[in-house]
Amino acid sequence: MVKRFFEDGLKLAHSRFTIESTPYLLEPLTMNHSKKVTVLYFTDLLCIWAYISQIRIEKLKQRFATQIDIQPHFISVFGAVESKMKDNWGDKGGVSAYAEFIQQTVSKFDHIEVHPDLWQKNRPTTSINVHLLLKSIQILETRNEIEANNEGNQSLFEQLAWALRVAFFRDLKDISNQRTQMEIIEELGLPQNKIRAVIEGGAAFAELEKDLQLKEKYAVIGSPSLVLNEGRQIIYGNVGYRVIEANIQELLNQPDNQASWC
Repeated sequence: MVKRFFEDGLKLAHSRFTIESTPYLLEPLTMNHSKKVTVLYFTDLLCIWAYISQIRIEKLKQRFATQIDIQPHFISVFGAVESKMKDNWGDKGGVSAYAEFIQQTVSKFDHIEVHPDLWQKNRPTTSINVHLLLKSIQILETRNEIEANNEGNQSLFEQLAWALRVAFFRDLKDISNQRTQMEIIEELGLPQNKIRAVIEGGAAFAELEKDLQLKEKYAVIGSPSLVLNEGRQIIYGNVGYRVIEANIQELLNQPDNQASWC
């Protein structure tokens, strides 16, 4: 079941995705192999730009391998969907206008699939409990309480995150609904009892609060956002892969004792 999500999703995308009609080149880069770059990656599961950009994150992992540490975090852009639609789209045609905007946006990208009725039907109410669910998986993996089945070089957290995105964007499922979440968890063979215990015990809430604190610390304003160089560089929004790659390569090649320009 996990294979279905990734073979139909990211693997297909790898074969189709280009930047400005130029295919990715896979020749090795010249860089300092003794360094490692940490990237804090903030997304909202319901954000279309994060869905579009996931292929770029996978390409970064493939290109830089052990020299990059991408740490996923969440930002609540769709924490209250109804009020967000009212505040941001109320005078522009409401949810229907937003749904049309999404369809126009995705028509420019052929590496993802989006249901034609997205945001019109089975609309989620929030992304917060989805993020909470994923935090519980992060905790269980850290504690070694679930088997780290790295199929296709994907952690269980990454597999579930992608499965949830596909369920919402492609399959039109309301992933804020707990029953839908449990169905996806069951499909992936994840332990429901352990997940519930982590959420009910408060640990998942605490981790989500840490994400909020990091978001405020680095002044992250939206999804997707990559925070590099201890907050000195923030890459926000629909930014091309080459730009992201150039920033990371520059950090890898930068001398450790380089003076600050101040």
